[in-house]
Amino acid sequence: MLEISNLTAGYGPIQAVSQLNLKVNLGEIVTLLGSNGAGKSTTLKSISGLLKQKTGTISFEGVDIQKLPPDRIISRGISQVPEGRKIFGRLTVEENLDVGAYLVKDAKVIHERKAHAFDLFPRLAERRHQKGGTLSGGEQQMLAIARALMQAPRLLLLDEPSMGLAPLLVDAIFEIIQKLNVAGTTILLVEQNARMALQVAHRAYVLASGRLSMEGKASDLANNPEVQKAYLGG
Repeated sequence: MLEISNLTAGYGPIQAVSQLNLKVNLGEIVTLLGSNGAGKSTTLKSISGLLKQKTGTISFEGVDIQKLPPDRIISRGISQVPEGRKIFGRLTVEENLDVGAYLVKDAKVIHERKAHAFDLFPRLAERRHQKGGTLSGGEQQMLAIARALMQAPRLLLLDEPSMGLAPLLVDAIFEIIQKLNVAGTTILLVEQNARMALQVAHRAYVLASGRLSMEGKASDLANNPEVQKAYLGG
C-alpha cells in the first residue's frame, strides 16, 4: 500500500532521516519506534507532503506521491493526526470536524461521517457545541483523530497519539486504534509508548539517529533484548 525507498529528508542542513526503506501493507498496523529526534515525525511529514524529501521515493497504492501537495495527498486517501493534536481551539467540536471534511463536497456524506465520528467517540457527541480549546487532553486527541477520519482515509498516520494522556485514556485511544484497523483502516503509528504500540501493531520499525536499525514482526521486536532494554524498561 505504502512504500518508501531510500528516503533522505530533513530541515535545511539537518538530515533527520537517511536512506530509509519502509513498507506498510494493506490492513496492517505498522509502528515506527525510536527516541526523540530519531526521525519518526520527519518520516510522517514526508509522507503527508508537509516536508519535501531530499532523495528517495514515496509511493501510495502504486502511485508516486512525493511531488504532490498535501491536499492532493489527502484526497488520495492519506490523513495525518499530528503530534500535539493541533485542533482549532476557538472552533467547536463540530466545526473542527467540518474543517476536517474540507475536501468533501457532498453534505450528506459529511453528515454521515460526523455521525460515525460521534458513534466512535460518544464524548465528542456530548460536547459537539463546545469549543475545542476547552476540552481535556484526551478529548482533544479524540477530536484530532475524528477530524482526520472525516476524509475517510485508507491510510491513517498517527503521530504520538498517547502523548500526555492518563493511563486510562491511553488504553481508550489504543482500543480505538485497533477498532479502526479492524474496520479496514491501515495505520502507520509513531508512538513513544513502545509497549502499547508493539501490542497492537503487526510489524515494527526502529529508527536510531535517522537510520533504520531494526525491523520485523511486532511480537518478535517486543521480545528482542535490545528493544526491551532501550524502549520497554527491560
